[in-house]
Amino acid sequence: MTKGHRITVERGTDHVRVVHEGQVVAETSRPLLLRETGYPVRYYLPPEDVRTDLLTPSETTTRCPFKGTASYWSLPGARDAVWAYREPKPEVAAVKDHFCFYDAEVTAEQE
Repeated sequence: MTKGHRITVERGTDHVRVVHEGQVVAETSRPLLLRETGYPVRYYLPPEDVRTDLLTPSETTTRCPFKGTASYWSLPGARDAVWAYREPKPEVAAVKDHFCFYDAEVTAEQE
């Protein structure tokens, strides 16, 4: 890690629902919370709790020096709105294959 840059991953207990254009795309009570210096908390959701039938694979990838290479998926009307790390760096291995949503309404409620 770069000096001053931190990433932590922890199991959350919030109930997280992802809605896109009025449709529930994902819902879980077992999110992973990724906290990274300079960024808002991101919820990574297990694939079993995501409507993967609504996702279209994208050719887009991005490389993060701290997390690894992210693969992307699109939702109807929202290109590259979802990403996941198939081969994350060891420090964030817990998020492997979990989905994170960008261009969707993500709500979290404490249980």
